[in-house]
Amino acid sequence: MISANNITGLILAGGRAQRMGGIDKGLIPFRGKALIESTIQALQNQVGQILINANRNITEYAHYGYQVISDETPDFSGPLAGFSAGLKTCKTPYLLTAPCDSPLMPSDLGSKLAQELERIGCELVYASTKEADGKIWAQPVFCLMRTDVQNSLKEFLSKGDLKIDRWFKDLRASTVIFENTKAFTNVNTPEELHYLESISQ
Repeated sequence: MISANNITGLILAGGRAQRMGGIDKGLIPFRGKALIESTIQALQNQVGQILINANRNITEYAHYGYQVISDETPDFSGPLAGFSAGLKTCKTPYLLTAPCDSPLMPSDLGSKLAQELERIGCELVYASTKEADGKIWAQPVFCLMRTDVQNSLKEFLSKGDLKIDRWFKDLRASTVIFENTKAFTNVNTPEELHYLESISQ
């Protein structure tokens, strides 16, 4: 069984947040505190240590007491650039990733993904949700990976590709379906922020 102490949590807060008017999403208020604090709270008991991937407002993020790491490229290259920075910094055998803007994230995300990773013997496991109509939606930024996938990601990024699902195809990957579809809802607009606040009372 994979121990939480062998997992590093990586919070992805490095995006541009264009649909939120360019505001740094991790720092916007959600029920009276910065949005990233909900992710920190959800991850704390699932991992041994936490890293924050941010490309601006570094000082503000550093106030939470965790190491803040930035993408190696200055062009907001998306989650895979954050994954890469996390893998290079991570000192544990496993890395669990989650965005800063999904405050209802499951408290058993890490344990469920770890069980699947061990069961299959794969390199990476990501979350998925099942809609009422039976359609399966991948939630690829919520994933647990072995840190020895670092070279695979480095090679993938060197080709100029940034599509997360394409990189997953290069790996032995699996997924876990979570029943609560709202758990992975993220904030892209002010309307979504208000909606999440209303359902998280």
